[in-house]
Amino acid sequence: MTVFNEFIDELYMDNSPDAVKWFNLLVRKHPETYHHSIRVAMLAEKIAEPLEIRGAEKDMLVRGCFMHDIGKTMIPRAIIEQREPLTEAQWKIIKLHPIIGAELVEADPAFGPGIADIVRWHHERWDGAGYPDRLQGEDIPYNARICGVVDAFDSMTSDRHYRERKLTMAEAKLELLRHRATQFDPVIVDALMQLSDEMLNIYSIM
Repeated sequence: MTVFNEFIDELYMDNSPDAVKWFNLLVRKHPETYHHSIRVAMLAEKIAEPLEIRGAEKDMLVRGCFMHDIGKTMIPRAIIEQREPLTEAQWKIIKLHPIIGAELVEADPAFGPGIADIVRWHHERWDGAGYPDRLQGEDIPYNARICGVVDAFDSMTSDRHYRERKLTMAEAKLELLRHRATQFDPVIVDALMQLSDEMLNIYSIM
């Protein structure tokens, strides 16, 4: 069994039947988003080490990152997979996914409020220019800030239908540094910079 499959099995075992139902729906509706969610959870597990996050807090971080885009199960597939630039109306629909996802998580008693926090606020920005609630700085829950960094890193370094090529890890790191203390919590960016390219290269095991 590969490391990737072991990771998935562990995540499935650690979550409720209702959560697994949503995972399976995400596989069917948005397979690209599903694999992205797995990678974000794996990156969260890795960045937890330099941030000294352990035990139950680490488990919550990883599970929340696995769930972070679950709201996209309620977004039309045509919008998620559209290659052309989104219209203003379509972009407004996309920006609903953290709210929808948090509501789905909150409806499952197996999840604590910390998971919903990650799902709802992973698109907030350090400078307050994010969404859905325009939270700023340390008002954004810590684990949601972590998810925001690893989510962005994976998005930049994986293939996307809406751009010509993915970034190299070096290019993605430069982008994170460029947006350090504006879009991203500087402490979390610095923690990711401590991880070797070998640790960050999760694509070879998928």
